Amino acid sequence: MPSKVTSSSSLATPYRPTAIAIANRLGSALSAAGIGGGPITVEDVLSRAIRKTGLSDFGDHGFLEPLGVLVSSINEEAALHPVGRLIIQGRISGVLVNKLIAQDTIKKHPEILDIPVEAPIVIAGLARTGTTMLHRLIAQDPRIRSLASWEAISPAPPKRRTWRGTDPRFTQAALAARGLKYMSPGFFAIHPAEPNAPEEDVILLEQSFLTTTPEAMMRVPSYSKWLETQDHVPAYQALKRMMQYLHWQRPGVGHETRWVLKTPHHQEYFDPLFEVFPDAIIVCTHRDPLKTSPSLFSMLTHLQGIFSNHVEPHRVASHWLRKIELMTQRAMATRDRVRDQGFVDVSYYDLVRDPILEVARIYSSAGMELTPEARIAMEGSRKANKQHKYGRHKYALEDFGMAREDIESAMASYRARFEVPYE
Repeated sequence: MPSKVTSSSSLATPYRPTAIAIANRLGSALSAAGIGGGPITVEDVLSRAIRKTGLSDFGDHGFLEPLGVLVSSINEEAALHPVGRLIIQGRISGVLVNKLIAQDTIKKHPEILDIPVEAPIVIAGLARTGTTMLHRLIAQDPRIRSLASWEAISPAPPKRRTWRGTDPRFTQAALAARGLKYMSPGFFAIHPAEPNAPEEDVILLEQSFLTTTPEAMMRVPSYSKWLETQDHVPAYQALKRMMQYLHWQRPGVGHETRWVLKTPHHQEYFDPLFEVFPDAIIVCTHRDPLKTSPSLFSMLTHLQGIFSNHVEPHRVASHWLRKIELMTQRAMATRDRVRDQGFVDVSYYDLVRDPILEVARIYSSAGMELTPEARIAMEGSRKANKQHKYGRHKYALEDFGMAREDIESAMASYRARFEVPYE
């Protein structure tokens, strides 16, 4: 039976499995005794990756500054519990392992960087506006390349390809999904993370360490503020490079080079996205912010509760309301500059009513035809991925110490610009 997610007073006291609670107590005791538990350091995560791969060339070293800012912010602000610290440290080392292997492969096969990335379809609505449903539909088209969850977690295959049958990265992703379910049983009802399902490319942006992923997972306000002032062109150049690398590994049917991407992160950085992908078709989904905002706050509070015992729902909501207001303001500024060229707007309510019709409209703007084969695949996906497949996500704005007026004030210009109705 699917788990039910509630967002009552339990938000401030995250669920903790017994084994994890015991491990945290042991880790805290050892740390108090001066055994382990020290801060994460740039030197340590770099050396771990080098030892694991036997490689040392990371390519462009532009990632070192953002990595340093992130590590400092984690150590000073994130308040991770011992198990959370180990997970985050391992995640950072994993990104670096993938950088090393990818760089080594591209040096041996420079033709990878000649692979075209043509007019990607970029789904970039705010979170909780139907982006996952739309992403999964378009990803069913055999002519379209999407990023699978198992690829996002480990874009670089093991250095020695000695396996037979299933790629071990799929097994790794399946284990990660099981771990997520164990640590937060209800999280799949909020945001499913199935190993073979399409995943957000914001994870690939971690290659540059210029990404909003850390502030979704942890309290890192100084990193977040720093991130907002940086040039993100290098991040999108790194994204394109990884897309080429992944396409080289798995070209897909007919060796198509057209991708579908998806993450709300892009809303904040449409200008650098267009600089790297000038022919991108950007799809913006829209839904009542009074519904999407508390849903986002709940999702991120649950997510941060996996790694820390000190999660304040009101603080999470305050941070992310400011964040989504900034995202919409920057997005609208870009749209004013380009006079909406390259953008397609999709109402969440139209998407729910007739998703295939909305896909056909997007395809028309992208100069594509919705083929019968793609339509059949999309209809199959709709049946397999029904809403509330893993349970219902329950939340309320009051859980975060906010009133309707707080959301309305922050999102007024967005609602007016795109004529977003009340739900």
